[in-house]
Amino acid sequence: MSDGISLFGIRHHGPGCARSLLAALEAQPPQCLLIEGPAGTEALLTHVLEAGMQPPVALLSYSVDDPQLAVFHPYAQYSPEWQAMCWAMQRNVPVRFMDVPPPLTLEWQAQARAAQQATPEGDMPEPMDEGAAVPDVEQADAEAPTLEQRPADPLDWLARAAGHADGETWWNHMVEERGEGEGLFQAIAEAMAAVREHTPPLSGRRGEHEAVREAHMRVALRAASKEFERVAVVCGAWHVPALQPEALRTNSAAADNRLLKGMPKRGTQSTWVPWTYRHLSSASGYGAGVDAPGWYDHLWRNAGQHAQRAVGWYARVGRLLREHGLDCSPAHLIEATRLADTLAALRERPAPGLEDIAEASRAVICNGDDAPMRLIRERLMVGDALGQVPDTVPVVPLQRDLEAQQKRLRLKPEALEKTLDLDLRKDNDLARSHLLHRLQLLGIGWGQLARTGASARGTFHEVWQLAWQPQFLVDLVEASRYGQTLVDAASSKAIAEARNAKDLPEVSELVNQVLLADLPQAVRSIAAELEARAATQADPLALLGALPPLANIHRYGNVRQTEGVQVAHVFDSMLERAVIGLSLALSSLDEAHAEQARGVVLEADRAIGLRNDAQGTEDWQHALQRVALSPACSALLRGVTLRLLFDAQVLPTELVHTQLQQQLSPGAEPLHAAQWLDGFLNRNATVLLHDDAVWQMIDAWVVALDEEQLVRALPLVRRTFAAFEAADRRDLGTRVKRAPLQGSVAAPAPDWNAARAERALPMLRELLGLPA
Repeated sequence: MSDGISLFGIRHHGPGCARSLLAALEAQPPQCLLIEGPAGTEALLTHVLEAGMQPPVALLSYSVDDPQLAVFHPYAQYSPEWQAMCWAMQRNVPVRFMDVPPPLTLEWQAQARAAQQATPEGDMPEPMDEGAAVPDVEQADAEAPTLEQRPADPLDWLARAAGHADGETWWNHMVEERGEGEGLFQAIAEAMAAVREHTPPLSGRRGEHEAVREAHMRVALRAASKEFERVAVVCGAWHVPALQPEALRTNSAAADNRLLKGMPKRGTQSTWVPWTYRHLSSASGYGAGVDAPGWYDHLWRNAGQHAQRAVGWYARVGRLLREHGLDCSPAHLIEATRLADTLAALRERPAPGLEDIAEASRAVICNGDDAPMRLIRERLMVGDALGQVPDTVPVVPLQRDLEAQQKRLRLKPEALEKTLDLDLRKDNDLARSHLLHRLQLLGIGWGQLARTGASARGTFHEVWQLAWQPQFLVDLVEASRYGQTLVDAASSKAIAEARNAKDLPEVSELVNQVLLADLPQAVRSIAAELEARAATQADPLALLGALPPLANIHRYGNVRQTEGVQVAHVFDSMLERAVIGLSLALSSLDEAHAEQARGVVLEADRAIGLRNDAQGTEDWQHALQRVALSPACSALLRGVTLRLLFDAQVLPTELVHTQLQQQLSPGAEPLHAAQWLDGFLNRNATVLLHDDAVWQMIDAWVVALDEEQLVRALPLVRRTFAAFEAADRRDLGTRVKRAPLQGSVAAPAPDWNAARAERALPMLRELLGLPA
């Protein structure tokens, strides 16, 4: 306390600091409370004590013109700033934020984004206020430690002097895991003064931002001191030396005002949003994050119970492991508790800390296995808590619409990733699918559609992986420019993307997406856009590339209760135009373009099979035959098209064998022959395993190659065979070991008794439901 000003240097999100802070405020109640937070957002403090407010939450401020420019100031239940807000609001003590206002922070972000820097500076509080940059050796004293000797965090210097591995462990032991101490804040102030005295000042943009922030804090402190006799300041411990009376005298009011002159006037909005413990952790990249938010939550909820702290923690560990089918008996928990107490005693600590408990868990419960420890860390040490905000908090209408649909569909947002298996034959599951697809159209990836899953065996099922991220609320704000409801916003954005799409396949895929999202207005508009573009598109490959999404719509539309017939005529017209110029489009392609064309042709063939139109299929097969027999087309594509025709059984076997003999004849150039073979086999060994004629011809071609030809063709042939399934390669190897076939390749006539075989026919007809 000095001149009516009390400085409380805290660690952001530290439960020990929060307990000590509440005790200090009760002992010496201030008339005004200054908190390190975004100035100008104090109106939102009225929601702090409302029933629906459940930390972790964050103050979100975003630019009105560019919502992706956003800054979060998160708070947990045990954050000292949060507890100070609640204390002041309960006693009607005025609360003011003293950090720079959001317009300035967002302007710094805009400058950093323009400069293509990876992480904007000044957008969040830092660990110990991020005063711990790597010091500049050139500015340091000649006798100071070298850069290799200096810790990345100045708190590490104090930690090593005290015998700890790093500043995080030291701070936990000295502050957060202890009880309230009367001299805590004085000791923190002295420690920070010593650290800052021996730390070179920050340089560059970061140093400029830090100077502006502390100048703004001093200006706010001077203003509050003129108005109130007793002022309490709650700020990051790093800033305490900059707010001491000596610093107020050294940095004059005029000098601070000059630093703040000309602050930007960017339009901003602020609100409360839910936050998660995962985003509160240092592993998330959050500057002021802590290593174990879930452990800090445990400390806060078990304040004053040092002796039972480990017991309660291990009870939660045992419950978690049993829920996941892992062995964890009472004996495990008892021995782990004893080992944690022993480790704490060896380290001369009054009670086990996180380090002691983690080591005991790994040794006793996990038997040294990292997998259970990862589960414990993710679910307990970090935690999966997701906060809530009351309905009275101002939000954009689009967010309100999403919240209403989440409530109606019983689809609660959760921070922990979970699997959602939807049966599209059920109305509620179908509506959930529509919601998730609409969010994907808006660029909000709450759900990721899994391509495989135990229940995803047909078109009636969708398997989603859900994990809510606080950043999605910023995305909702940005998406609000497209509409005030999810249906309107997703439709408008999809239509805009269709008009700006570069090629037909992109527009075609959008038709599929809006049908999955059940947006009929967008379907009509995008289908019209697709038809207009297709009418002027002269590239057959582009037309073919747009067919697969349309085929899915036509084939599976009725399963999802959507109307897929409206795009069938677009499919047919695009196919009709594509087959006319297909052979010309596939002529004279180099190896890279031929490989790309192969993928387009294969996907188009599958799409045409799904469309199942007799006339379209016939036209397509005629076009493939022209390509297969055209010398102007690349060898790879001739092989691919012949294989497709062979599989469809539309060519005589003799013609296919004739083509094999020609392409793999001794006079054929080996590299072209290998390319043709790559296309004909088409990463599928079935024809080799079951067609003796094909086997013998390929075998004879390989054997006839001389050494030089084999060296040229071998890499491509090896690549072709490497694409086969492992089981197919084993079967091929077994066949190679057998003696070569002699004489005719025709299979011998089966030696069977027709009269005995016919006896089974009545039973087969009955089983299959066929008429007699």
